[in-house]
Amino acid sequence: MDLKAYTIDRLDRVKKNAPLIHNITNFVVMNSSANILLALGASPVMAHCPQEIKEMTALAGALVLNIGTLDDAWVESMLLAAETANRHHLPVILDPVGAGATTLRTDTVKRILNHATVSVLRGNASEIFALADAEVRTKGVDSSLALSPEVAEAARTLARQTGCLLSISGEKDLITDGERTFRVSNGHPIMTRVTGLGCGLSAVTAAFCAVEADDRLLACTAATAFYGLCGDLAARTTSGPGSFFTAFVDALYTTGPREIETGLRVEQTS
Repeated sequence: MDLKAYTIDRLDRVKKNAPLIHNITNFVVMNSSANILLALGASPVMAHCPQEIKEMTALAGALVLNIGTLDDAWVESMLLAAETANRHHLPVILDPVGAGATTLRTDTVKRILNHATVSVLRGNASEIFALADAEVRTKGVDSSLALSPEVAEAARTLARQTGCLLSISGEKDLITDGERTFRVSNGHPIMTRVTGLGCGLSAVTAAFCAVEADDRLLACTAATAFYGLCGDLAARTTSGPGSFFTAFVDALYTTGPREIETGLRVEQTS
């Protein structure tokens, strides 16, 4: 599979189809995630009221569940939305923000995973591996996600346990379905200095999955690599996180085939 050609094609599909991405996300990132999706070419909606959840989700091309600012009503809305997305065969991307930090966050993610079919579990290593059983957690995984056979095998094991694709941010991002594994080297350290860019990646992942019915692992990989590439390009022209975010949104809007062909850095490791 030529990942560069694939990414160019799926990005073009997003821009042409403008899939509606339903985000039940946290207060901190609603604005940034909406602008990230708009720059990409998708159509964002942020709706969490239980009275409209089923209708709104049924209109969407994909659903993002982000637990960054939880309360009981939002959890119930997430469960209703996930049920509806499953009924309409829509991809569900779950971002377990802060899982492992508090019992509420960890238990909420596990409740969603037990209640509905989640297509993609996307977060950093500490969040995602907090959801694993003891055997996986003892493999030495940490938030830096160092490139090692042990980390990759732990990720594949967790993907098989949950039945989800895993998209894990780190020094090199890791994406796996339990059998195939990709590593993405795109991305810049300054991205960690801007609130909500990880949540934005979950939204972009949803947009790529919305235009891919057959192989969502490739869609996740393409989304991650493209997003990181835009970070690489934005970092070339900025010196601080404030100006970086503006340049990053611009890069999401302007980056195309030429930049993808010359700048995408992805390898399949299994």
